[in-house]
Amino acid sequence: MLRPKIPTMPTPTGHGTPPAAVEPTAIIPGVRTPSAAPTIPAPSRPVVQLTPGTVLALVGGGTAVVLVVGAVLVSMLLAVAITGVSVAVVAVVLRSLIASEAKRR
Repeated sequence: MLRPKIPTMPTPTGHGTPPAAVEPTAIIPGVRTPSAAPTIPAPSRPVVQLTPGTVLALVGGGTAVVLVVGAVLVSMLLAVAITGVSVAVVAVVLRSLIASEAKRR
């Protein structure tokens, strides 16, 4: 009833052309001409110029990132601490209830 159909590989149509033979060629060294003056290589990366405004913006942005990340981490630590204290209080209350129930029997 529900049988999976396995796809069949398509059969190639037509004949493929055989790869062309590549014949090696001889390399003839050229005559070197002396260069007139040594060239100074261009810098691979553009030079970043830091102005006082740019430095101030970078310092301000970095400070903001540090403050935000610090606030998030402190709030997460506080949430874990509050959860741990509340679980401890619940455990003490349950232990007290179980102990008082055992004394009544």
